[in-house]
Amino acid sequence: MWRAGRVLTARLGGRGAARLCSGTLPKPPSSTSSPPLSSRPQAQKQRRRREREEAILSGQHSPAEDGVLGWSEKQRIEYTAHTAPGTKKVQEYVESSWYQWWEKEGFFSPEQHERLPHAVDQTFSLCIPPPNVTGSLHLGHALTVAVEDALVRWRRMQGHRVLWVPGCDHAGIATQAFSRAVSEAFVRLADSGRIYRSEALVNWSCALESAISDIEVDSKDLSGPTLLSVPGYDNKVEFGTMLTFAYTIEGHDGEVAVSTTRPETMLGDVAVAVHPEDPRYQASASLMEAIHGKQCRHPFTSRLLPIITDPLVDMELGTGAVKVTPAHDHTDFLLSQRHSLPRLTVIGGDGNMTTACGQWLQGVKRFDARQMVVDALVERKLFRGKKNHAMTLPVCSRSGDIIEPLLKKQWFISCDEMAKKAIQAVEDGQLQIVPHYYSKTWRNWLSNISDWCISRQLWWGHQIPAYQVQLPDSTHTQEERWVWGRSEHEARQRAAVRYGVKPEDITLTQDPDVLDTWFSSGLFPFAMLGWPEQTPDLQQFYPNSLLETGSDLVFFWVARMVMLGTELTGQLPFKQVLFHSMVRDKHGRKMSKSLGNVIDPLDVIHGVSLERLQEKVQEGNLEPRERLVSMEAQRKDFPKGIPQCGTDALRFALCSHKMQGEDISLSISEVLSCRHFCNKMWQTLKFTLGVLGDSSTPVTTLEQTAAVGSMERWVCSRLYSTVLQCEQGLEASELHTVTSALHSFWVHSLCDVYMECVKPVLALPPDTEQSVGAQQGVRSVLFHCVSMSLALLSPFMPFITEELWQRLQPFSPAAAAVPPTLCLQPYPRSSQLAHWHFPDEERDFLLVQEVIRAARSLRAQCGMTKEKPAMWAVCSPSQAQVLLHFGPAVWTLSRISSLHIHCPDGAECPPALLSTPPPTGSLVAVVDHTCQLHLHIQSGVDVDKQVQQLSLRRDRLLPKLEQLLLRQQELASQSKVPAHIREQTHSKTSALQQEVNTIEEQLKLLQEKAGTE
Repeated sequence: MWRAGRVLTARLGGRGAARLCSGTLPKPPSSTSSPPLSSRPQAQKQRRRREREEAILSGQHSPAEDGVLGWSEKQRIEYTAHTAPGTKKVQEYVESSWYQWWEKEGFFSPEQHERLPHAVDQTFSLCIPPPNVTGSLHLGHALTVAVEDALVRWRRMQGHRVLWVPGCDHAGIATQAFSRAVSEAFVRLADSGRIYRSEALVNWSCALESAISDIEVDSKDLSGPTLLSVPGYDNKVEFGTMLTFAYTIEGHDGEVAVSTTRPETMLGDVAVAVHPEDPRYQASASLMEAIHGKQCRHPFTSRLLPIITDPLVDMELGTGAVKVTPAHDHTDFLLSQRHSLPRLTVIGGDGNMTTACGQWLQGVKRFDARQMVVDALVERKLFRGKKNHAMTLPVCSRSGDIIEPLLKKQWFISCDEMAKKAIQAVEDGQLQIVPHYYSKTWRNWLSNISDWCISRQLWWGHQIPAYQVQLPDSTHTQEERWVWGRSEHEARQRAAVRYGVKPEDITLTQDPDVLDTWFSSGLFPFAMLGWPEQTPDLQQFYPNSLLETGSDLVFFWVARMVMLGTELTGQLPFKQVLFHSMVRDKHGRKMSKSLGNVIDPLDVIHGVSLERLQEKVQEGNLEPRERLVSMEAQRKDFPKGIPQCGTDALRFALCSHKMQGEDISLSISEVLSCRHFCNKMWQTLKFTLGVLGDSSTPVTTLEQTAAVGSMERWVCSRLYSTVLQCEQGLEASELHTVTSALHSFWVHSLCDVYMECVKPVLALPPDTEQSVGAQQGVRSVLFHCVSMSLALLSPFMPFITEELWQRLQPFSPAAAAVPPTLCLQPYPRSSQLAHWHFPDEERDFLLVQEVIRAARSLRAQCGMTKEKPAMWAVCSPSQAQVLLHFGPAVWTLSRISSLHIHCPDGAECPPALLSTPPPTGSLVAVVDHTCQLHLHIQSGVDVDKQVQQLSLRRDRLLPKLEQLLLRQQELASQSKVPAHIREQTHSKTSALQQEVNTIEEQLKLLQEKAGTE
């Protein structure tokens, strides 16, 4: 029975479920290996899920969901023209054949390392998590590959010897070499006593007639009564109810009522359990004596069931008394071990009731038997009621069948000692887990690990290399005899030695079961390199440098790889584990086949219509409500379908999310935004090629290019800072900081500022030595900024960066690149750009950007969209020096004709900066507490519009000012606040207070002006 509060089901990664038992219990063999982790209360989970569904169905949405995907359909162009690999393409065709060329040229092979001019004697190796052939491709897979490929490409560009081994379906028909490694691992572990055979509960799919792995168990949350389709049943079966019936107490006129969600299993009850401190079952006025130690009479079999006490029982659930069915419930199995109870199997592997139930139920399907049992209880007047019950139902992801815990003889791995070594490896720092907080989860889980069932009753997979032995004098009643071997011949020889008979007198029957998929995948880091042979690859690339995977696989795969790798090779399989977060849809729902909200990354890359999205949902096996919610969410989120975004845009969007922490709620609009960024890159290169093509003078090399002008010094220093951010972010595996820095530099520094500032310089007639020198300096700086930015972006957007870099190469000042591809060029280093680091320029330009913002705001307030007015800056002498230094940039970007700089009376301003104060009655914009921008109000300005805009601005600022004033008071009352925090808060408050006062003065001036007109 699945009982809330006793047996929890924790979803891990959407592909499996781990059955968790509360309480401190012995650790028997089990098909699962999960600790008692904390879980959000079931009712709360159900409530939040219902709220999300109702929001979708009602059309409500949160502010985060405001961006309904809007885009215009473009003509879809199919690429049919022949283009030789390695040659430039038109924009629409960039991603169609670069990859073929990279592979053909062997750019990804580790041997390429020897031919790199910048090669270093370091190795970087990792493997892709093996896929599940029965699963659906989703954005979580895309995230894994995008992150791994970015790290791999970065290390290769750094000159490392790189090996990235793609996963293969470890559950399917494997290669001969891998099969050999699996057999070797089984034999070694069995020889050492780690693998043993025992009888225990397993997660069983009656439709498949097989035990299945944890990863193949989906958890279906039910909020109450729900009719579900079950394989093999014509009618739907009801779940989500709790039934209560009574057992009469033998020799007593009382009864004990028990509650269950699975009444059909009561035929296998062997006891009733209550909590020892539950007052309802202790001696009291209503109960003359405690029922502890009494017995109940089973109404259908007449068996006597002992009433036992155990602290594992949840007193708050139902009646506080629970039926104990050890052969069909994980928790009850543990109780049977603690109290030496028998285990009675009443449901067979085919899902039908067994002979132990009696003739009236024998051979009846389990869920048909459910109603027959209830009817019989009603007939005997033992039925006590039925109520709604929120529950989590384990479902087989392969067949859709309801999982049945069954008692089976299986092969298990003893995990205790291996788990201790895995814990110690993390605590000693030999294995680094990122993010670090997973170290605690790692320790807790491995400290409470159960033995691992590795048998599966499937037709595909690695057949267990164990053989049942039949000797000449064997009888069927004797205990099973088993041997194992790398081959049948070896197993026969082992059996002959063990049992003292001739090999030819032995009959061997290989176990038809196959190994759990996670057993074979746990060997992947070393088996992929040729283990058990000591191959050159194994010696060079093992242990792997890194394992990158989803946090949902920390138990299923990662821990098992560490245990098996350490046990079989004597070494950890990798030095670092990098976990990324789970990808959710924009509504915050986990992407799951059972919810119908999985987004196929290929649909994002190539585009898909709404009609096709809806067809995919209808093709699935969803319940009617879930289908309705899914299709409504699609209609709401993708009214025109999903646009063609391309691979580069999807990769960049995925890597732009913080992986180490919160779950990722990816919106397709974010990917579309990255597609627009790709367009921006094309436009930038078009501008750059135009600039370079206008001159016959080649650009200077990076080392020779000196940043002379103020804007050249600024943009070169910004590039240096960006390279430094990329170095730090990649070393820390914080890819979101790298993508953010690169996007910011390209769009906001290179395009929005520098390219706009140099257009007037490039437009000058080349009739003076000064203008020619300035233009040549711009060309060289622009070339290196674009070229280096492409190299920085290459690990994240390999296709478009290769295309643009190839187009830029004819203008390169260096000799032809070797190798002739961007993906093997040296990754930019900050040390290369030390001569371009001007921190003062970067700091000072922050003021310039604020002045530009204020100037644009003033022009917008006055409706000056085309005019270029004059403005006055009232500021401190140091600010005046900065504005003078960047004067041309201020005029160009602010779209003003001139900027008069005025230092107030009393300020020590150099004579060269003195100017008349701004005209009386000017509009004022506050830059900071010492700098203001003034615009003289011209006739014809819409005064009413000015008043309205200023009033709105004031109304927005007042709440912020109030918050800052309160914050300032709080800081004043605290003694341990750092001085710089106090200073920052004071500065912000002063600037905001001044802006509010200025707006009030402007409103007064405008009102006076309106009165005089």
